[in-house]
Amino acid sequence: MKAESGHIVFKAKFKWKDLKGVFSELLKTFLQETDQVPDEEDIFQMFLRINMMDLEKNRKPEGFNRRGRLRLVFPLTPDRKEMYVRSEIKTAEVVRVTEKLSRMLKKAGVSHTVEWDQLRHLQQPQA
Repeated sequence: MKAESGHIVFKAKFKWKDLKGVFSELLKTFLQETDQVPDEEDIFQMFLRINMMDLEKNRKPEGFNRRGRLRLVFPLTPDRKEMYVRSEIKTAEVVRVTEKLSRMLKKAGVSHTVEWDQLRHLQQPQA
């Protein structure tokens, strides 16, 4: 299976701070699996700290939305809380990484579902 985006949609009672215990491992795994680990540990720690500050205040984290093969995005959506892994093209890597992150979240007790190629639903209608 190939996908352009893999969406992890959190259940209704989910709060962003529910990710605090697993986020460090989640971000590190995403970066390792996509060969995007920063050369310097300080840079990784900066990305982690920025995201953890948001989670500690129960706010949506930034994720890893930098140039690269894949991105880890936490979109602003009014009707649901989610994160997604995105590529510019359909690829099996999106599926593999999304499923790995999903397994980590399940192990940490964070309830969610996985959907594929739902970016068109996130786009705002243009006037």
